[in-house]
Amino acid sequence: MNSRPSILIIGAGFTGCALAHDLSLRGVNVTVLERGEIASGTSGRTHGLLHSGARYCVTDPEAAIECITESRILSQIAAQCIEYNGGLFVALNDQDLAYSAAFEQGAQATGIPIERLSPQQALQREPNLNPNLLAAYTVPDGTFDPLRLALAFAATARQNGAVFLTHHEVQALHADGQGRITKLTAWNRHTGQQQTFTADLIISATGAWAGQIAAMVGASTVVKPTPGIMVAYNQRLVHHAINRLCPPDDGDILIPQRRMVVIGTTSFEVENPDYIPITAEQTEQMQRAAEALVPAIANTQRRGVYMSARPLIVSGSSGRSLSRTFKCYDHEALDGLPGLITITGGKATTCRIMAEKTADLACQKLGLSAPCRTKDVPLRSYRLYYS
Repeated sequence: MNSRPSILIIGAGFTGCALAHDLSLRGVNVTVLERGEIASGTSGRTHGLLHSGARYCVTDPEAAIECITESRILSQIAAQCIEYNGGLFVALNDQDLAYSAAFEQGAQATGIPIERLSPQQALQREPNLNPNLLAAYTVPDGTFDPLRLALAFAATARQNGAVFLTHHEVQALHADGQGRITKLTAWNRHTGQQQTFTADLIISATGAWAGQIAAMVGASTVVKPTPGIMVAYNQRLVHHAINRLCPPDDGDILIPQRRMVVIGTTSFEVENPDYIPITAEQTEQMQRAAEALVPAIANTQRRGVYMSARPLIVSGSSGRSLSRTFKCYDHEALDGLPGLITITGGKATTCRIMAEKTADLACQKLGLSAPCRTKDVPLRSYRLYYS
């Protein structure tokens, strides 16, 4: 056991938990440090859409292919966390309808199965839809419980030896005499004491906070915290994920979650992902978008308004045009800082493949020959994390 390589993972959201699961299966000693609880950052504030990729099949085909591939894998290994309710893309005006040709071509090109419905067929499936809709398409969307998904990955990782240290906030990264990042200092928020941890490799899986971790040693990360506002309502007015038939836009999806529906989301940029304002203007914008899709929202009580910071990869532009795919940064090649890797970007739906690619790089650097097994290993019950 003492000869097994060791890795410290910073962050216990979807990607950090999936990475701990992957590396533990490959025989690595894994310790995960999280400043809050499991999925207490962006992962715990997602609207819970299991993406078919259809939202991105026109504007970001790489992300679309990742989503349709990974949603099928998650449906097999994490069935306990997923509701297989499907989705609809609906056209509400002539501009939406004009987008249908590009949508059909994009879905075909990315391998996403769709079926066109008449307005009457769509209303039969979802009677609360806007009765003035012009067309609709079925897509293989689903919904998942965010906390259960993260805990299922974490529970399986713990079964294979991973250690999770919650309420441990990383405050500094340290290099050894050869310039290799081998150590970090964390504040144990349970005891109020500082602790030092060492490992063969450190991986930052902190999403929108990746830039803050990298800055501790002057490393580069090209990620922009791009938050969005979501509004939850206390009735489950639809059973499918309802998407607006348009390019990615604010308020383009209404998602059923348990006994609620959630409309999301806006998109704006911030420098500090720990301070994201929730404005009345954006809340009302989401209200109008929800009512356009399902008019009964107008008479439904709000359950809550909340926000989440997406970690989007910067590609020379901003906001909605940033790619939804992910990037793994090798800071030895990028910054001359061996021992440090950052994984960021992506979506909840793609957390498993993000973990796989990051673990591949980590094993390569450690000289460890061990294939990824996560496509075929069913996750343990999320309840077992606390057992």
